[in-house]
Amino acid sequence: MIYRKARISDVEAIHALITHYANEGLMLARSRALLYEHIRDFTVAEDNGKVIAAGGLHILWEDLAEVRALAVAPEYTKQGIGRGLVNSFVREAWELGILRVFSLTYQAVFFKKCGFRVVSKDVLPHKVWKECIDCPKFPNCDETAVLLEIN
Repeated sequence: MIYRKARISDVEAIHALITHYANEGLMLARSRALLYEHIRDFTVAEDNGKVIAAGGLHILWEDLAEVRALAVAPEYTKQGIGRGLVNSFVREAWELGILRVFSLTYQAVFFKKCGFRVVSKDVLPHKVWKECIDCPKFPNCDETAVLLEIN
């Protein structure tokens, strides 16, 4: 298995992973258009040429990035692949000089195992919410905010 930056040809596989969990109410859906627009944010885990997991690191500001749309194919869960993606995002943020990484998630327990802590959404700057306007759950967001401060 390898971790690599996503390619345009990965969009359908990424979309299928996200849609699977969105249909179960475990994450927010993402459109293909959004995935194409943000493909540079995404990293995938690939096993024998098949995309089995994906997620994105979206830079919001000089000191803040967000882990987004993290999904692992059901048959590959509980194998450390999601944690591997999160570790790659944290390393990427650190290499860029970004020392705070957050996520808005329904899987706070997973992120806590990765070293994040649950925080109030109020501690996140307003710029975080600019894309939330388009979310069907806005303004009644039921996701949990988690934050990791990189030393």
